[in-house]
Amino acid sequence: MNRSDRSAAVAVLVVIAVMLSHYPMRAAFQDAGAGTSASKDVKEIRIAAKKYEYDPGVITVKQGEHVRLIITALDHDHGFKIDAYHIDELLKKGEQGMIEFTANESGTFPFQCSHFCGLGHKGMKGELIVERVSQESPEERPDASAQFSNR
Repeated sequence: MNRSDRSAAVAVLVVIAVMLSHYPMRAAFQDAGAGTSASKDVKEIRIAAKKYEYDPGVITVKQGEHVRLIITALDHDHGFKIDAYHIDELLKKGEQGMIEFTANESGTFPFQCSHFCGLGHKGMKGELIVERVSQESPEERPDASAQFSNR
């Protein structure tokens, strides 16, 4: 490789490095739901807390998933409480609060505001749905290709 070839290769590497520094890579997987992303390590869900509601008001995860809730209180201080998972956090107005836990119990669990936020405070509620994961091993599942093997 001569000097001009090396210079061209270095120039290409510099351009790639600059592009990568200005355009960070996104999460490996994006869920269909707005504000939700997942990777093999954590399911991240963004929630807005505002005037007596959470948006989204229903959160669905799979049993065993590590969950990261990023909650922003938009109008004033709120709270976020899920008794079943021993979570009770104060959410300061305008700040992102982060709550992490592993959804190890399946079922439907209510959550609510735990910091008085006005007349509609008692109605500021939502649900965490933890879907049970099938315990079948891959060997026990019916193989779709086996159904068509005689054709």
